[in-house]
Amino acid sequence: MRASGILMHISSLPSPYGIGTMGKQAYAFVDFLKQSGQKYWQVLPLNPTGYGDSPYQSFSTFAGNHYLIDLDLLVEEALLRKEEIDSLPWGEETDRVDFGAMFQHRTKVLYQAYERFLGMPNKAFQQFIQQNQDWLPDYGLYMALKDHFPGTSWQNWPDGLRLRQAETMQEYREKLKYKIVFQYFLQFKFRQQWDRLRAYANGAGIRIIGDVPIYVPLDSADVWANHSLFQLDEHRRPEMVAGVPPDAFTADGQLWGNPLYNWQRLEETDYDWWLRRLGAAAKMYDVIRFDHFRGFESYWAVKAGEPTARDGQWVKGPGMAFIGAVKARFPEMAFIAEDLGYLTDEVRQLLAESGYPGMKVLEFAFDSREPSNYLPHCYTPHSVCYTGTHDNQTLRQWFDEAGEDVVAYAKEYMGLSDEEGYIWGTIRCGMASVSQLFVAQMQDYLELGARGRMNAPGSLAGGNWTWRAEHGVFTEELARKIYAMTRCFDRL
Repeated sequence: MRASGILMHISSLPSPYGIGTMGKQAYAFVDFLKQSGQKYWQVLPLNPTGYGDSPYQSFSTFAGNHYLIDLDLLVEEALLRKEEIDSLPWGEETDRVDFGAMFQHRTKVLYQAYERFLGMPNKAFQQFIQQNQDWLPDYGLYMALKDHFPGTSWQNWPDGLRLRQAETMQEYREKLKYKIVFQYFLQFKFRQQWDRLRAYANGAGIRIIGDVPIYVPLDSADVWANHSLFQLDEHRRPEMVAGVPPDAFTADGQLWGNPLYNWQRLEETDYDWWLRRLGAAAKMYDVIRFDHFRGFESYWAVKAGEPTARDGQWVKGPGMAFIGAVKARFPEMAFIAEDLGYLTDEVRQLLAESGYPGMKVLEFAFDSREPSNYLPHCYTPHSVCYTGTHDNQTLRQWFDEAGEDVVAYAKEYMGLSDEEGYIWGTIRCGMASVSQLFVAQMQDYLELGARGRMNAPGSLAGGNWTWRAEHGVFTEELARKIYAMTRCFDRL
C-alpha cells in the first residue's frame, strides 16, 4: 500500500514557550497531516536529551523528554497558573529552541506543578509507577543523583553509588525521595500527554514512526543500571567505543564514543534488556526505525581514548540471532531498517532475512562519492524513500552547496525546472518512486535553507537540534499543494 509522511520532531513545532510540545500545536499538525493526505508522522527519539542536546544521547532509552510536556495543558489541570509561565523568558528566536532557557526555567516551572500535584489523590499515578518498575526506579534515582551532584557523570560519583552498593543506594533513595518522585511525576505527565496525542493521530489515520538509536550514552541510567551488558572493564570504564570508519565525507570517520554492547552477555539473557527497550518503544510508536541497522551485522569498534575513529576494527554483531528474537517477540510490529553507510553483502543479506524495508535517500543519489546506488530507477517497492533525513542538509541547502556536476545530473535525471522549482521537483521524484513509503522533512516542504537543518553529524558548533517552525506556516494552501501531489502519485 503506497503512502507518504512527513518528518517533523515534536521539539520543532511552534510554541510560545521556547520548544515544541505535545499541546495545541501538535494536534494542529496532525490536522495538517490529514489535510495533506499524509498517513505517517515521523519523529526523532522522544527520550530526554543529553550531551549536545541530542535526542540520540539520552539519559534513558525508556524515559520521555519532560521538555516536551505542554505547559498549557498543565494550566488546564490547575497544576500551573498562566502567569507563572508567561513571565519567564523562553528564548528570543522563534525559529530556535533555546536549550539554555529550557534547562534554567522548565524544571522550576514543572516543580511548581509537582508541588500542586502532590496534594491531589491520583490512583493512576501509583498504577503508572507499578507498571514501570523495570526501569523507573533506577531512572528516578539516577536523575535525582544527577541533580544532587550537579551534572556529574555517574562515573565520577562516590564508589558506593558508582558501583551500586546496596546500602549506599538505599541511603540515597531515602535522602532524595522528593526528587525521585518528581522524576516519576514528569514521566507520568509525559506519557499521559503523549498517549492522548498518539490516539488523536491514530484516530485521524496517522501512524507514528519513532526512532530507536542503536547505542546509548555512557552517562545514562541504562549503562549505570546494566553495566554487565556493555563492554566495560572491572572499574566500569569503557574498553571499546562506537563510531564509523573514515569515508569520502569524513576523513577521520565519526567517533561517537558510546559504549559498545556485550553481545555475548545479552545473548545469555535472551536479549531481555533490548526486548524490553523495544517493548517500551512499541508502546510509544506504530512503526519503529532501527537506527544504524548495519551495526547488528558488524560494528566499528574503537579503543577507548582514541582521538578519532580511524584506528578501529569491524567486529561481528549478533546478526539474525538478535533479529530473530525481535521478530518472535514482536511479530506484528512494523520496523524500518536504517541501512545507510558502508554496506557489505553480509549487511544486505541480514536486511533481506529480516524482511524489513531499507532506506533510500535522494540527496545521496547524485553524489559520485556515495558507493551505494540510490537512483530511483533502482528502488524496489519494499523500501522507504526520503528526500533527506535529520542528519542531511535541507533540499535548498543541498542545491546551494552541491557541486555543479551533481546539480546538473540531478536536474537532468529528475527533469527539474525553474517553473516547478528544484525542491518540489525533487519531492515529486520521491513521490513518484516505487517505494511503498515516501517521507520528506517538513523543512523541505517549507523550502528552508541551511538555517532549517536539524543536525550536522560530527559538529558541535551549535545549532544542532534547535530548528523550530514559525507560527502560521502550516497553511491550507500548503496542505492542498502536498495533497495534490500525494493524490497524483497514488499515496492517499
